[in-house]
Amino acid sequence: MVDLESEVPPLPPRYRFRDLLLGDQGWQNDDRVQVEFYMNENTFKERLKLFFIKNQRSSLRIRLFNFSLKLLSCLLYIIRVLLENPSQGNEWSHIFWVNRSLPLWGLQVSVALISLFETILLGYLSYKGNIWEQILRIPFILEIINAVPFIISIFWPSLRNLFVPVFLNCWLAKHALENMINDLHRAIQRTQSAMFNQVLILISTLLCLIFTCICGIQHLERIGKKLNLFDSLYFCIVTFSTVGFGDVTPETWSSKLFVVAMICVALVVLPIQFEQLAYLWMERQKSGGNYSRHRAQTEKHVVLCVSSLKIDLLMDFLNEFYAHPRLQDYYVVILCPTEMDVQVRRVLQIPMWSQRVIYLQGSALKDQDLLRAKMDDAEACFILSSRCEVDRTSSDHQTILRAWAVKDFAPNCPLYVQILKPENKFHIKFADHVVCEEEFKYAMLALNCICPATSTLITLLVHTSRGQEGQQSPEQWQKMYGRCSGNEVYHIVLEESTFFAEYEGKSFTYASFHAHKKFGVCLIGVRREDNKNILLNPGPRYIMNSTDICFYINITKEENSAFKNQDQQRKSNVSKSFYHGPSRLPVHSIIASMGTVAIDLQDTSCRSASGPTLSLPTEGSKEIRRPSIAPVLEVADTASIQTCDLLSDQSEDETTPDEEISSNLEYAKGYPPYSPYIGSSPTFCHLLHEKVPFCCLRLDKSCQHNYYEDAKAYGFKNKLIIVAAETAGNGLYNFIVPLRAYYRPKKELNPIVLLLDNPLDDLLRCGVTFAANMVVVDKESTMSAEEDYMADAKTIVNVQTLFRLFSSLSIITELTHPANMRFMQFRAKDCYSLALSKLEKKERERGSNLAFMFRLPFAAGRVFSISMLDTLLYQSFVKDYMISITRLLLGLDTTPGSGFLCSMKITAEDLWIRTYARLYQKLCSSTGDVPIGIYRTESQKLTTSESQISISVEEWEDTKDSREQGHHRSNHRNSTSSDQSDHPLLRRKSMQWARRLSRKGPKHSGKTAEKITQQRLNLYRRSERQELAELVKNRMKHLGLSTVGYDEMNDHQSTLSYILINPSPDTRIELNDVVYLIRPDPLAYLPNSEPSRRNSICNVTGQDSREETQL
Repeated sequence: MVDLESEVPPLPPRYRFRDLLLGDQGWQNDDRVQVEFYMNENTFKERLKLFFIKNQRSSLRIRLFNFSLKLLSCLLYIIRVLLENPSQGNEWSHIFWVNRSLPLWGLQVSVALISLFETILLGYLSYKGNIWEQILRIPFILEIINAVPFIISIFWPSLRNLFVPVFLNCWLAKHALENMINDLHRAIQRTQSAMFNQVLILISTLLCLIFTCICGIQHLERIGKKLNLFDSLYFCIVTFSTVGFGDVTPETWSSKLFVVAMICVALVVLPIQFEQLAYLWMERQKSGGNYSRHRAQTEKHVVLCVSSLKIDLLMDFLNEFYAHPRLQDYYVVILCPTEMDVQVRRVLQIPMWSQRVIYLQGSALKDQDLLRAKMDDAEACFILSSRCEVDRTSSDHQTILRAWAVKDFAPNCPLYVQILKPENKFHIKFADHVVCEEEFKYAMLALNCICPATSTLITLLVHTSRGQEGQQSPEQWQKMYGRCSGNEVYHIVLEESTFFAEYEGKSFTYASFHAHKKFGVCLIGVRREDNKNILLNPGPRYIMNSTDICFYINITKEENSAFKNQDQQRKSNVSKSFYHGPSRLPVHSIIASMGTVAIDLQDTSCRSASGPTLSLPTEGSKEIRRPSIAPVLEVADTASIQTCDLLSDQSEDETTPDEEISSNLEYAKGYPPYSPYIGSSPTFCHLLHEKVPFCCLRLDKSCQHNYYEDAKAYGFKNKLIIVAAETAGNGLYNFIVPLRAYYRPKKELNPIVLLLDNPLDDLLRCGVTFAANMVVVDKESTMSAEEDYMADAKTIVNVQTLFRLFSSLSIITELTHPANMRFMQFRAKDCYSLALSKLEKKERERGSNLAFMFRLPFAAGRVFSISMLDTLLYQSFVKDYMISITRLLLGLDTTPGSGFLCSMKITAEDLWIRTYARLYQKLCSSTGDVPIGIYRTESQKLTTSESQISISVEEWEDTKDSREQGHHRSNHRNSTSSDQSDHPLLRRKSMQWARRLSRKGPKHSGKTAEKITQQRLNLYRRSERQELAELVKNRMKHLGLSTVGYDEMNDHQSTLSYILINPSPDTRIELNDVVYLIRPDPLAYLPNSEPSRRNSICNVTGQDSREETQL
């Protein structure tokens, strides 16, 4: 190795540190020269320029001194006028000569000397080679006129009483004030708005005009009326205000000429100033100005950062944000780089919003704009992505930069960020709350295939509502649906709660059941004080602690509820009930379900036999043996919860040994070996033992491993789930995982087919004729529509085509705009849809945030818009747990010990339970499940389209005998649930037919012609339906597919479906009701020993939901 010290020569003695400390005489004889560097030229002129002009602070002091001198000179002029005695006579000498005392003359001479010296010095320092440019400047000329005569009077005493227009110094004071404001801004390093400068210039110009006119008229009228300063002021104000009383007027021609000149100057100068002020005002209105620092320190505000602000986005945010009472005093500052939209401007001018919403045009990437919005003082910052862009990745990149900029500028400001693509989440992990659109979208679409209308359930839970929607409707289902839609998720500490305090030390299921029975609230989850994880339905083995935070579903939170005892309730008017028919409820249950007025404290005593009760069947009824409902235990018994029952897949017991062996060899339980993006939550699910080759994933093409080319050839045992998407993005992972979750039985696993393009041939090959659900995902390529609401046009028309071709197919669609949901499964002449449209308009006029909820496709869970979940991010500002609970419900996150969302269907064998309260008790006592709502399907009693009515009329009129006529008439009444006399459309059709018949010729020929016309019409109608069916069948035959399973265009639109979230305990359960359940985590009941846990996971595949909830 080379010796480095030998290569570096030693320093000379004069450079050694020891010599510098101890002293070395040799360096004094050194030939080095010390050089000083200056930022400016080191000349006398440059030093003066640095002091008078370039240095902000010294220049500000000098200009302030100059401004004071000009004001002093104007004040001395006024003093001279007030002290002067008005002379008699009209000689012109009074214009040129005045009476000036010696002390006053001395002061004016001193001021003139200082001002002239300063002017000459500044002119010398600012000289740039052109002397005339300095001399012909208006401030320099005015300075010469006002200062030189006083200086001359020093050497020529007879000129001491010469009149000098010193009042013109007001214009020099105005000029000094403008320069002083500019230096002030430079000195304090703050950029003041141009509006302030322009207003200051306008006011100073107007004051200078008035002061000049006052002094000029007063001096020129010395040979006339001899006006004083007050009379001159009165005349100027009256003249400039265009009033002109005429009581004070100039008398001499010189004063009249001066007034004319001043009016001309005012007509030229003032409009220019007003024009500049108006322009700056308009520009400020566009940019929004600044948010006041004083208001930011005394009032609370949040900042909304968006790339483009649309009226729908704005109203959704404002309605949801201000729906909470404690946010009424908050201000909302909108920071947007684009100019304010016309509709947005119109809305922000409404007094309700103009006092609380401030629009600032600016970018979140600029610190100046963030300072204008006072981001460092904001309570929160909401950053929303633009989902209307074609390139959503680019939109995410902009959102990420905005989040970084806000975090860099205001590190302590809480961030609420909306992201579109899941692969971009890890860039904003520092944000306090993040909502990824594609994650929630695909998870809700997947759960819609398992639990019907999950998207509607989640949407209603995250929207703020008082449950007043639909209460004016005549239909019962709309009243119940609207009232239950007001349920939301709230939280409270157990020891502070009236609902749950008495259940301390008892099991979770016991507390959930009895709280619902007594108060009508649904306890769905808890969180330990020392733990951040929320547990949904931790099960009967979880013991409630006093410090636990309880999460429950109710119309309103407990703090806004009043409590009434049962005795007090009996004294009230018991007969005020809205319920009629089989689901009629007593008043105490209605109060418990409403929650806005009072919560009833029901006693636990047995009720009369006439009312609904939870008591067990009596022993006397031995004729029909039915199951009983066990009580919910306060503390779970180990024997009551069987581990094998919760984990075993009962479907495997029903299969043969060969099928069981083959099934176990095909599937295994575990975590996915690969994650498609950073930040995805690991989920325990069903996996294949071996990875399938990529070539085998193409369903329509054969490969060396298999020869199948269509879904029928694969021989799937379960129905398919088809996903029609534009691309196979990373978000699709969140669609597959919930459908392959470990708690789903193997026999219920549906094959998933991804359809990247949807022509008819591909639809038929992928098995659309025997598919359970078809999911249509909104396509990104349609986002570039010129009209915003046209972004869904392609999706809507494609779904309508599928609806016409395969009307029995269950289609779940995602749209961009919620307003377009009315076009799903569109029927132009459907009277019931038109009635719902009127209802939606009325609800919107009443101020409802959920006016679209009564649309049948949305209520049934067939369509949803991801923009409806924007309220989830807004609610997180008040309820910081809402995102976590929603992710747990959708299966995006899995917490050990936390339950999952599933459903069960009520069969004929389950109707003996009768009420929702008894169902609640049965589930809590048997499986530990907690029900949270009901998905109910009813027949449409007044739902007949106009086309169907017209067909029925013609068929009814085309009969040969009275028996057939009566038969058709009764069929028509049954189909429409109304008599002919009760249906105006039916009467109108009959009258039109009668008029057409009367215009015919002979009776026999007219009847024959009418029959022929009607046969042609029926043939046309039949051919329209048959044409679609034959088209599909011919394509299937051409592709070599079997037409056995094709549905002959059966129309299932005679039913409607809706959701009842947390219904009252006395609600009747009906046949085919689907109950939403939060089921405990099966793995939470496994033994602690690792070998047994491993064996259980390997040998069992989950519980059978049908067997476990069989009642």
